[in-house]
Amino acid sequence: MNLADMAFYLFAFITVASGFLVISARNPVHSVLWLILAFFSAAGLFVLMGAEFLAMLLVIVYVGAVAVLFLFVVMMLDINFTEFKQGALQYLPMGGLIGLILLAELVTLGSAWAFGDVVGQNITAPIPAASDVHNTQALGQLLYTHYIFIFQTAGLILLVAMIGAIVLTHRQRPGVKRQSIADQAARRPEDAYKLVDVKVGSGVALPTKKG
Repeated sequence: MNLADMAFYLFAFITVASGFLVISARNPVHSVLWLILAFFSAAGLFVLMGAEFLAMLLVIVYVGAVAVLFLFVVMMLDINFTEFKQGALQYLPMGGLIGLILLAELVTLGSAWAFGDVVGQNITAPIPAASDVHNTQALGQLLYTHYIFIFQTAGLILLVAMIGAIVLTHRQRPGVKRQSIADQAARRPEDAYKLVDVKVGSGVALPTKKG
Protein backbone atom coordinates (compact mmCIF):
# COMPACT_ATOMS: atom_id res chain seq x y z
CA MET A 1 0.00 0.00 0.00
CA ASN A 2 1.55 3.25 -1.14
CA LEU A 3 1.01 6.79 0.12
CA ALA A 4 -1.82 7.53 -2.34
CA ASP A 5 -3.81 4.50 -1.16
CA MET A 6 -3.37 5.48 2.46
CA ALA A 7 -4.52 9.04 1.70
CA PHE A 8 -7.56 7.70 -0.16
CA TYR A 9 -8.69 5.49 2.72
CA LEU A 10 -8.07 8.30 5.20
CA PHE A 11 -10.10 10.86 3.25
CA ALA A 12 -12.84 8.32 2.54
CA PHE A 13 -13.15 7.36 6.21
CA ILE A 14 -13.27 11.01 7.31
CA THR A 15 -15.90 11.80 4.66
CA VAL A 16 -18.19 8.94 5.67
CA ALA A 17 -17.73 9.60 9.40
CA SER A 18 -18.37 13.32 8.97
CA GLY A 19 -21.51 12.64 6.93
CA PHE A 20 -22.82 10.38 9.69
CA LEU A 21 -22.06 12.99 12.35
CA VAL A 22 -23.87 15.67 10.32
CA ILE A 23 -27.19 13.87 10.74
CA SER A 24 -26.53 12.53 14.24
CA ALA A 25 -25.23 15.68 15.99
CA ARG A 26 -27.73 17.27 18.37
CA ASN A 27 -26.37 20.77 17.95
CA PRO A 28 -27.05 22.16 14.44
CA VAL A 29 -23.91 24.30 14.63
CA HIS A 30 -21.86 21.15 15.15
CA SER A 31 -23.66 19.59 12.17
CA VAL A 32 -22.56 22.43 9.93
CA LEU A 33 -18.98 22.14 11.16
CA TRP A 34 -18.98 18.40 10.44
CA LEU A 35 -20.40 19.21 7.00
CA ILE A 36 -17.48 21.54 6.32
CA LEU A 37 -15.08 18.74 7.30
CA ALA A 38 -16.89 16.38 4.93
CA PHE A 39 -16.50 18.90 2.09
CA PHE A 40 -12.78 19.24 2.76
CA SER A 41 -12.34 15.47 2.79
CA ALA A 42 -14.29 15.11 -0.47
CA ALA A 43 -12.07 17.79 -1.99
CA GLY A 44 -9.05 15.69 -0.99
CA LEU A 45 -10.58 12.71 -2.82
CA PHE A 46 -11.05 14.84 -5.93
CA VAL A 47 -7.40 15.85 -5.80
CA LEU A 48 -6.35 12.20 -5.62
CA MET A 49 -8.51 11.51 -8.69
CA GLY A 50 -6.79 14.30 -10.62
CA ALA A 51 -9.87 16.55 -10.61
CA GLU A 52 -8.24 19.53 -8.95
CA PHE A 53 -10.74 21.95 -10.49
CA LEU A 54 -13.67 20.18 -8.80
CA ALA A 55 -11.74 20.15 -5.53
CA MET A 56 -11.19 23.90 -5.78
CA LEU A 57 -14.87 24.49 -6.54
CA LEU A 58 -15.90 22.32 -3.61
CA VAL A 59 -13.72 24.28 -1.20
CA ILE A 60 -14.50 27.76 -2.56
CA VAL A 61 -18.21 27.39 -3.30
CA TYR A 62 -19.47 24.88 -0.76
CA VAL A 63 -17.11 25.51 2.15
CA GLY A 64 -16.52 29.20 1.54
CA ALA A 65 -20.11 30.15 0.74
CA VAL A 66 -22.80 27.53 1.28
CA ALA A 67 -21.60 25.96 4.54
CA VAL A 68 -20.63 29.33 6.04
CA LEU A 69 -24.07 30.67 5.08
CA PHE A 70 -25.68 27.68 6.79
CA LEU A 71 -23.60 28.36 9.88
CA PHE A 72 -24.56 32.04 10.08
CA VAL A 73 -28.25 31.29 9.49
CA VAL A 74 -28.31 28.62 12.18
CA MET A 75 -26.50 30.89 14.66
CA MET A 76 -28.75 33.90 13.99
CA LEU A 77 -32.11 32.14 14.03
CA ASP A 78 -33.82 31.85 17.40
CA ILE A 79 -35.07 28.27 17.10
CA ASN A 80 -36.47 26.18 19.91
CA PHE A 81 -34.73 22.95 19.00
CA THR A 82 -36.56 20.95 21.67
CA GLU A 83 -39.93 21.84 20.19
CA PHE A 84 -38.57 21.39 16.68
CA LYS A 85 -37.39 17.84 17.41
CA GLN A 86 -40.67 16.95 19.11
CA GLY A 87 -42.59 18.09 16.04
CA ALA A 88 -40.29 16.17 13.75
CA LEU A 89 -40.92 12.87 15.55
CA GLN A 90 -44.44 12.64 14.15
CA TYR A 91 -42.99 12.56 10.61
CA LEU A 92 -40.50 9.83 11.48
CA PRO A 93 -42.67 6.89 10.30
CA MET A 94 -43.39 8.54 6.95
CA GLY A 95 -39.73 9.49 6.55
CA GLY A 96 -38.66 5.93 7.35
CA LEU A 97 -41.13 4.56 4.79
CA ILE A 98 -39.83 6.90 2.10
CA GLY A 99 -36.25 5.95 2.99
CA LEU A 100 -37.07 2.25 2.64
CA ILE A 101 -38.69 2.88 -0.74
CA LEU A 102 -35.62 4.79 -1.94
CA LEU A 103 -33.36 2.01 -0.65
CA ALA A 104 -35.43 -0.60 -2.48
CA GLU A 105 -35.21 1.43 -5.68
CA LEU A 106 -31.44 1.72 -5.36
CA VAL A 107 -31.08 -2.02 -4.72
CA THR A 108 -33.31 -2.80 -7.70
CA LEU A 109 -31.37 -0.42 -9.90
CA GLY A 110 -28.05 -1.87 -8.81
CA SER A 111 -29.14 -5.45 -9.38
CA ALA A 112 -30.59 -4.72 -12.83
CA TRP A 113 -27.75 -2.43 -13.92
CA ALA A 114 -25.81 -3.43 -17.02
CA PHE A 115 -23.48 -1.85 -19.51
CA GLY A 116 -25.06 -0.12 -22.49
CA ASP A 117 -24.30 -0.83 -26.12
CA VAL A 118 -22.13 2.24 -26.55
CA VAL A 119 -19.96 1.63 -23.50
CA GLY A 120 -17.51 -0.51 -25.43
CA GLN A 121 -17.23 2.09 -28.16
CA ASN A 122 -16.60 4.83 -25.62
CA ILE A 123 -13.91 2.79 -23.90
CA THR A 124 -12.08 2.08 -27.14
CA ALA A 125 -12.46 5.65 -28.41
CA PRO A 126 -9.19 7.56 -28.70
CA ILE A 127 -8.48 9.67 -25.64
CA PRO A 128 -6.35 12.79 -26.03
CA ALA A 129 -3.26 13.11 -23.92
CA ALA A 130 -3.67 14.69 -20.50
CA SER A 131 -1.17 17.38 -21.45
CA ASP A 132 -3.32 18.47 -24.40
CA VAL A 133 -6.66 18.79 -22.56
CA HIS A 134 -6.73 20.41 -19.14
CA ASN A 135 -9.06 19.33 -16.38
CA THR A 136 -11.27 22.39 -16.65
CA GLN A 137 -11.51 22.17 -20.44
CA ALA A 138 -12.43 18.47 -20.37
CA LEU A 139 -15.11 19.10 -17.74
CA GLY A 140 -16.60 21.99 -19.72
CA GLN A 141 -16.65 20.00 -22.97
CA LEU A 142 -18.43 17.10 -21.31
CA LEU A 143 -20.84 19.21 -19.27
CA TYR A 144 -21.91 21.64 -21.99
CA THR A 145 -22.15 19.13 -24.85
CA HIS A 146 -23.36 15.68 -23.82
CA TYR A 147 -25.07 16.76 -20.59
CA ILE A 148 -26.27 20.26 -21.50
CA PHE A 149 -29.97 19.41 -21.14
CA ILE A 150 -29.42 17.71 -17.79
CA PHE A 151 -27.37 20.71 -16.67
CA GLN A 152 -30.14 23.13 -17.68
CA THR A 153 -32.75 20.93 -15.98
CA ALA A 154 -30.75 20.97 -12.75
CA GLY A 155 -30.57 24.77 -12.91
CA LEU A 156 -34.34 24.93 -13.47
CA ILE A 157 -34.96 22.67 -10.48
CA LEU A 158 -32.78 24.88 -8.29
CA LEU A 159 -34.65 27.97 -9.51
CA VAL A 160 -38.02 26.40 -8.66
CA ALA A 161 -36.69 25.35 -5.24
CA MET A 162 -35.47 28.89 -4.55
CA ILE A 163 -38.83 30.41 -5.53
CA GLY A 164 -40.65 27.82 -3.41
CA ALA A 165 -38.48 28.59 -0.38
CA ILE A 166 -39.19 32.32 -0.77
CA VAL A 167 -42.94 31.72 -1.08
CA LEU A 168 -43.03 29.41 1.95
CA THR A 169 -41.08 31.79 4.18
CA HIS A 170 -42.86 34.95 3.02
CA ARG A 171 -45.09 36.32 5.79
CA GLN A 172 -47.75 39.01 5.83
CA ARG A 173 -47.23 41.07 8.97
CA PRO A 174 -49.81 43.66 9.97
CA GLY A 175 -48.59 47.19 10.60
CA VAL A 176 -45.42 46.79 8.54
CA LYS A 177 -44.90 49.25 5.71
CA ARG A 178 -44.24 47.58 2.39
CA GLN A 179 -42.33 49.02 -0.51
CA SER A 180 -44.32 49.88 -3.64
CA ILE A 181 -42.08 50.43 -6.64
CA ALA A 182 -44.96 51.74 -8.77
CA ASP A 183 -45.93 54.38 -6.19
CA GLN A 184 -42.32 55.47 -5.81
CA ALA A 185 -41.81 55.77 -9.55
CA ALA A 186 -45.07 57.72 -10.00
CA ARG A 187 -44.40 60.12 -7.12
CA ARG A 188 -44.25 63.80 -8.09
CA PRO A 189 -42.13 66.51 -6.45
CA GLU A 190 -45.21 68.39 -5.17
CA ASP A 191 -46.30 65.23 -3.34
CA ALA A 192 -42.97 64.95 -1.52
CA TYR A 193 -42.69 68.44 -0.04
CA LYS A 194 -44.74 71.59 0.51
CA LEU A 195 -43.61 75.21 0.50
CA VAL A 196 -45.13 77.32 3.29
CA ASP A 197 -44.85 81.09 3.46
CA VAL A 198 -44.39 81.81 7.14
CA LYS A 199 -45.01 85.34 8.25
CA VAL A 200 -42.53 87.15 10.41
CA GLY A 201 -43.18 86.49 14.08
CA SER A 202 -45.58 83.58 13.52
CA GLY A 203 -43.02 80.82 13.33
CA VAL A 204 -42.39 78.20 15.96
CA ALA A 205 -39.80 79.32 18.47
CA LEU A 206 -37.30 76.68 19.46
CA PRO A 207 -36.56 76.41 23.18
CA THR A 208 -33.18 77.72 24.15
CA LYS A 209 -30.87 75.79 26.41
CA LYS A 210 -30.19 77.54 29.68
CA GLY A 211 -26.60 77.45 30.74
